[in-house]
Amino acid sequence: MTKLKISKTIAGKTAVKAFLAVALLAGPAVGSAGDVSASGVKATAAPVMTDNLAKFGLKKAMDLPVTLESEGLSYTLHKIMIYDFKSPEVKKLQKMYGFQDSTDIIDSPKYFIWTKVTIENKTNKKMHGGGNDIKASIPLTFATGKMTDAIWPKKLASKTNSKEALWTYSLKPGEKITSYIGYVYNGEFDHFVIRMFYGKNYVEKFVVPE
Repeated sequence: MTKLKISKTIAGKTAVKAFLAVALLAGPAVGSAGDVSASGVKATAAPVMTDNLAKFGLKKAMDLPVTLESEGLSYTLHKIMIYDFKSPEVKKLQKMYGFQDSTDIIDSPKYFIWTKVTIENKTNKKMHGGGNDIKASIPLTFATGKMTDAIWPKKLASKTNSKEALWTYSLKPGEKITSYIGYVYNGEFDHFVIRMFYGKNYVEKFVVPE
């Protein structure tokens, strides 16, 4: 019987074609990036930390982000972190942004509260303001009769619509900005409510009920 001779080149091409055909039928490889770790165990993304309220005994009734809206002003709280005022985190923020002397606001603050927010102009007019406007129209409260006080980044005093730490904002109709606002506080923690006083409306949301 005559033996059929197959060259190494042809055999190699045939093997490659066969492998590709099987791979296409099998679908995406199991080891795709972000799917399985080097150990073969499926990787899961770490949960995004949006607050540390539990550290202060506060149990949320709703998860962040939380949005309040009144007469075209929209405010969304994405993140809130509470730090001891003398903590390394606060010292770092003070160095970066030069927050005003806290004694200008309240005596001996216990806490620094760092928030990430979005302010959006849904009106047909230009909207502008600064720290005192935000503090007055959107107060944050953690205990009855105890108010937080906004603290402003002096190093960014000349910058409007800073995305690092907000001092002043100016928004055209339909425009929005996401930035960070700091507060000082020396009260207790037994609930957490965001209120909005803007125009003729008043709205509130209890992130942590009383």
